[in-house]
Amino acid sequence: MTSLNVEMLAADATEPITSAGNAQLGIAVLAGIAVIVLLITRFKLHAFLALTIGSLGLGAFAGAPLDATITSFTKGLGSTVSGVGVLIALGAILGKLLADSGGADQIVDTILAKAGGRAMPWAMVLIASVIGLPLFFEVGIVLLIPVVLLVAKRGNYSLMRIGVPALAGLSVMHGLIPPHPGPLVAIDAVGANLGVTLALGILVAIPTVIIAGPLFSRYAARWVDVPAPERMIPQRTSDDLERRPGFGATVATVLLPVVLMLVKALVDIVVDDPENHVQRVTDVIGSPLIALLAAVLVGIFTLGRAAGFTKERISSTVETSLAPIAGVLLIVGAGGGFKQTLIDVGVGQMILDFSEDWSIPALLLAWLIAVAIRLATGSATVATISAAGLVAPLAADMSTSHAALLVLAIGAGSLFFSHVNDAGFWLVKEYFGMNVGQTIKTWSVMETIISVVGIVFVLLLSLVL
Repeated sequence: MTSLNVEMLAADATEPITSAGNAQLGIAVLAGIAVIVLLITRFKLHAFLALTIGSLGLGAFAGAPLDATITSFTKGLGSTVSGVGVLIALGAILGKLLADSGGADQIVDTILAKAGGRAMPWAMVLIASVIGLPLFFEVGIVLLIPVVLLVAKRGNYSLMRIGVPALAGLSVMHGLIPPHPGPLVAIDAVGANLGVTLALGILVAIPTVIIAGPLFSRYAARWVDVPAPERMIPQRTSDDLERRPGFGATVATVLLPVVLMLVKALVDIVVDDPENHVQRVTDVIGSPLIALLAAVLVGIFTLGRAAGFTKERISSTVETSLAPIAGVLLIVGAGGGFKQTLIDVGVGQMILDFSEDWSIPALLLAWLIAVAIRLATGSATVATISAAGLVAPLAADMSTSHAALLVLAIGAGSLFFSHVNDAGFWLVKEYFGMNVGQTIKTWSVMETIISVVGIVFVLLLSLVL
């Protein structure tokens, strides 16, 4: 599968809806992004509304007709939601089953029971990476932070020595590995192969999380020494359950969609024959929709039923998992609308001209654009969506592997230096009981390390692939 949405790529090839020159388009892009940044940061407007207004502003600044701008925005919104909306919903259901059934706690307790001393930071990275695969970043924090606080308190560990590796594992999964919304939207926008992106994302993620997690945590613990705040240690989900799912079954369920998508990517590379029956089967079972749907159906039994949930309880869990992602879907959809407006006014060609004139490597350019938007808006998802829309034309002549690396470059840039305009910054600050300066020394620096190390490994891979 070379794209999550073939129609979207076809739509991207349309003629620009304005005849504005590169100078005017450049000003229009800066003005459109400035509107979004101002509305999000100064007026605290929801990102969905900010992206919608910013898209209309972009069209107006570029001199495009209003009706054409509206058409571009709605077309991009619809195609993006149709491409990734169901996947986000399935991921949310799987994450909710994992949390409510006590499966997440089972993974945590099993790994921690076998780790201790110097191995503890590495155990926290492993736990966060496994749990972080199907969960949104904020949900992962809510699940993991109480465990981090308990481990630090009972084991007399430095809070930063334990907490930073856990945060690094969650953040790397969020920025680089599908089926998280950011990477999915970027894959959709640039027409990358999901399986190849997943495989290369894991290659980049492993050294990145090691450097930003266990290794950096040694220095973070020296810079900031705070005790685990008692008020932030709540009761765990599984404490009220009579039984929990088994460790092996839980891990197998979480990893099932990843394994299916990787098998598809491997078969596509080895066989490379669309008429081959094995490849046709793996193309189906390894598609993101089927892989995640299979994991959800399996999870109903290996997680829900194993925890003693009735049919009504499972139905309720599924229902309650969908409500919180409404905002995410709207933001992702509006980001797709903004991306399509960028393309339709001719910004894609402008970026191509810019990259040729200045001889900036496409991967580095994508990272720099994502960094700039991340610093301005504080949102990794908004940065990923906007940057993917701007650099999507650069992927037209790229190989399959380099298109996947373009997605990873965008994802790495979207994580750069989280600060006071990022909700995640305040979430980490409050959970760990730190002040703003301490949060910058630990969380913000860690995010920057992830971003820089990530792009370095992406560029290194681009030299050999």
